[in-house]
Amino acid sequence: MAARVTQDTFRKEVLEAEGLVLADFYSDSCIPCKRLSPVLAELEETYGDALKVAKININFDLPLAEQYEVQAVPTLIFFKNGAEQDRRRGLVKKAELQEIIDSLK
Repeated sequence: MAARVTQDTFRKEVLEAEGLVLADFYSDSCIPCKRLSPVLAELEETYGDALKVAKININFDLPLAEQYEVQAVPTLIFFKNGAEQDRRRGLVKKAELQEIIDSLK
């Protein structure tokens, strides 16, 4: 299950995590974010230990969103061993996300 990550836990949960982490910057009022959430849950289940999904609510952690220059939600940032590898904005199709994950894992 995707972990809710805050500014206080971001370093440990995302930057210090081994392997691939998909950071989902979202807002509760964002309809595309709500549509994307079950897709991310499916991907996390499919990939198991090869993928960790971290959810960052920009309404509560705006400084973190600003640090990563998130200007629209949803914004998905792929981190591998603490380094940003790829980024997508908007409602991204599951197949596109799978291609990115497969290329990075």
